[in-house]
Amino acid sequence: MPRNNKTPLIQKIAKQAIMTFKFLKSPANQDSTIFAEKQAELNSLVTALRAADLKIASPETKATSGTTDQQAPPVTYMHICETDMFSMGVFLLRTGASIPLHDHPGMNGMLKVLYGKVSIRCFDKVESGHPVSVAPPRFDPPVPPFQNDSLRRSVLRSVAEYSETSGPCLLTPKRDNLHQIDAVDGPAAFLDILAPPYDPDDGRDCHYYKVLQIQVDPGTGEKGNQEHQEDEKGRENEMWLLEISQPEDFWCGGEPYPGPVVSV
Repeated sequence: MPRNNKTPLIQKIAKQAIMTFKFLKSPANQDSTIFAEKQAELNSLVTALRAADLKIASPETKATSGTTDQQAPPVTYMHICETDMFSMGVFLLRTGASIPLHDHPGMNGMLKVLYGKVSIRCFDKVESGHPVSVAPPRFDPPVPPFQNDSLRRSVLRSVAEYSETSGPCLLTPKRDNLHQIDAVDGPAAFLDILAPPYDPDDGRDCHYYKVLQIQVDPGTGEKGNQEHQEDEKGRENEMWLLEISQPEDFWCGGEPYPGPVVSV
């Protein structure tokens, strides 16, 4: 049920986002105690958010015609607000839809499911010069030599499912910065906060990736260098990604935001 507070929850979230992300003007503040405290307060507010607070109908209450429009975008976006410090909106995924593996260069993010369920795979790029950086293995299918500059060594950090009762999925410029989002067992919607917003002119453009498969060595059945499986104490999976153009089967449409007006 919508809350009866005079100030809508989404307005409180926007206000707290300003108070939180103003500290990111200086990269050194990202690890500061003050930023951590402000981010925890924002996390608490976002955790409490539900679809009804934004006047967004869940799949159970939406009218359906019993047919599927194959020309409709798999994902749509409701813009709520944007400043030079952060952007905020809602992504809606149709049944079976996926937001492909992509990055958020130099950005912090917070994703909160409003209805449905999503599966999120989070990766980190391995920086150049990191000890695990090695020569590319043989891929299946092969990657042409001219694409070698588009190869990225990466670490799979997590694979998890989120629902409306889950807390937010968080990302930072260095941790869980790449992720893929898949709708699970039906449509889903989530609030998305990015700080600062995408801005290609300032080096924050969205890049897409695909996970590469390693060629199996004949006679052994083993994948020569695909993954480095570390021990049971949480050591990570290492793999290769290829930067690609936006997949042809993915595009994002727009639709009006029906919730409370947010002033920033």
